[in-house]
Amino acid sequence: MNLEYFIAKRLITARDFKSSISAPIIKIAISAIAIGIIMMLVSVATGIGLQQKIREKVSAFNGQIVISNYDNNNSEVTLIPISKKQDFYPNFKSVPEVTHVQAIASKAGIIRTESSFEGIIFKGVGLDYDWNKIKEYLVEGKLPDYAKGINEEVIISRFLADRLGLKVGDNFNTFFIKEEQGKMPNSRRFKITGIFNSGFQSFDATYIIGDIRHIQKINKWNPNQVGAFEVFVKDFDKIKETGDKIYEQTSSSLDTKTMIEKYSYIFDWLQLFDFNIIVILAIMIIVATINMVVALLVLILERTQMIGILKALGANNWAVRKIFLYNAFYLIIRGLFWGNLIGISLLLVQQYFGVIQLNPENYYVNQAPVYINWVYVVLLNLLTITVCFVVLLIPSYIITKISPVKAIRFD
Repeated sequence: MNLEYFIAKRLITARDFKSSISAPIIKIAISAIAIGIIMMLVSVATGIGLQQKIREKVSAFNGQIVISNYDNNNSEVTLIPISKKQDFYPNFKSVPEVTHVQAIASKAGIIRTESSFEGIIFKGVGLDYDWNKIKEYLVEGKLPDYAKGINEEVIISRFLADRLGLKVGDNFNTFFIKEEQGKMPNSRRFKITGIFNSGFQSFDATYIIGDIRHIQKINKWNPNQVGAFEVFVKDFDKIKETGDKIYEQTSSSLDTKTMIEKYSYIFDWLQLFDFNIIVILAIMIIVATINMVVALLVLILERTQMIGILKALGANNWAVRKIFLYNAFYLIIRGLFWGNLIGISLLLVQQYFGVIQLNPENYYVNQAPVYINWVYVVLLNLLTITVCFVVLLIPSYIITKISPVKAIRFD
């Protein structure tokens, strides 16, 4: 029998344990542990969730790595075409980290309605375009179908649709300015089949997505000429390394730019979340540990006579310390139980019901995204237990200074 565990268990289950002087302090310590783990779970889940959601959105509408001509680097529109006859298209076999390559082209234009007009960029896509990546952002209508040949179907953002007074099924005229000066612009009439909402103001206020063959006809390109290639990779965390490999495997006339380079202002902002998460974890663990130290000291002072009796009966210092460490471990586990129960419940509610809404102009998402990874949950719990337990070894050392004679007479 483990004598120290047996005594600790009897102390915990004793009736006077709940009505003792230390009871309020013990409840505060348990509450501190619970609140700490709730805050840590929420900060990690929402911080990582926001980072991943923004990554997904940016890559869904822009690709993770873009291969283009050097002449197009400072422009959102295609200036000089690229041939589709490339070694890396449609399958980038020389770089196994690449999962998909799709050809796109873009051209500036103006949408004109009876009551308003807006400058836009027409993003042309083809049969190789992966619609699954933006399907979840479609809020109304359906995706266009370009399998049967060139057509006028496009999808437009909610932002542009509201500003122009358009809805699904409406037709509108778009004018594309020719590169040659003095010539009349090209006119195309498109039909809205779907409305999307990406949450990125810069994208929603500018882009519509349609058939790439319209741009090829307007620019007088042949069917094998496109504006750029969007590349998707397996592991986003290794996007820089993969981007360097792609650069090495492409022609010297082509350049590659990762999503992080193109939208550096967004990803620099996202990196701040890592620092914020670390700060929150540190503060919560410190607060929980301080409360547990206070609770342990109170328990020791409350049981001073018992410590003296145990020492008088032959118990060594470490054996007595283990009794109180078992006691503290029980309090930590209780706090973690309630903290995990409440914290995970809150995260699940947010994940399935989206209770907390965010301003997309500031956060690029409509609601606080949640990423629940059970490995992170376990690691946070183990981190809390380990830090608290190690720190509690220090105040438990006070037991070694307690004299049996003085302790028995202590009142």
